Amino acid sequence: MSLGSPRRGRSAVPLDLLPGFEAAARLLSFSRAAEELSLTQSAISRQIKALEEEIGTDLFVRGHRSLALTQAGQELQLAASEVLACMREVILRLQPGTERFRVTVTTVPGFASLWLIPRLANFAVLAPQVDVRIAVSHRLVDLERDQIDLAVRYCSPKSAGGPILFEEQFQPVCAPELCRDPDHPLREISDLCRHPFLEQSEDSGPQALLDWKLWLRSVGHPDLAPLRTISFSQYDSVIAAALAGQGVAMGRLPLISGYLREGRLVAPFSDLYSSTKAYCLVRSRFGAQNAAAEEFCTWLIAETRKEALELSKEH
Repeated sequence: MSLGSPRRGRSAVPLDLLPGFEAAARLLSFSRAAEELSLTQSAISRQIKALEEEIGTDLFVRGHRSLALTQAGQELQLAASEVLACMREVILRLQPGTERFRVTVTTVPGFASLWLIPRLANFAVLAPQVDVRIAVSHRLVDLERDQIDLAVRYCSPKSAGGPILFEEQFQPVCAPELCRDPDHPLREISDLCRHPFLEQSEDSGPQALLDWKLWLRSVGHPDLAPLRTISFSQYDSVIAAALAGQGVAMGRLPLISGYLREGRLVAPFSDLYSSTKAYCLVRSRFGAQNAAAEEFCTWLIAETRKEALELSKEH
């Protein structure tokens, strides 16, 4: 649905609409955004509607029990996150008697939203005086030029340029109710043909379309075709659709390990495929001179080692 053209005579969107949108986009939930901002769900909904009318396009795809960002919503989320982070930093710096430290980290969207952000509260407990800025991009950022402290890169271990945080494995995952569907249960791998496949779109990179093909080939079903495919530009949207029961996604471990432990996602088949890529930590020369960045590195490495230990126990 198109909301028409933006209002004439308006050169900028009211900034007071951005916090509600940013929270809803990050959490993919109006109710959780309302709770975070101490507002009502209807207030968040009204802010989002006003923002969509101001811009002239939908920012969310609203399902019965699901919420996903449109392409416009994804673009605005990145911009809004940076604007709000910059504003918070300036306000803190202007406040008298407060000494703050900052670390800037760039990484890919899936790692940021599915693994890193849910754990940031742990770092805040250890280092409450450190402000963290997460810059999300599929683009290979020049750390020195952009003065970024750290990068967690999804790449071949041979070209990492830093320590490997963890390697990656694939296996299909879905919502528990989909797995228990009495009409189309997922007991055998051949049962997958009765379900939609959720995947990243081709413009996310060639690897996005290879995940399903590589896994199916590894389990002896190279020609299996799904009921249909539903594609998304970002991997976290793929997982949001899986959580909403819209199909079967190729789960990337350890990114979605937390959902499996919580029972929000299940793995119908135990077969794992090992990726040729890994998540690697890279420091810039700015990061090497930033005590807050070193503190973040120490914490991040400890967290990923803990994750690797949990995965080894589970598999």
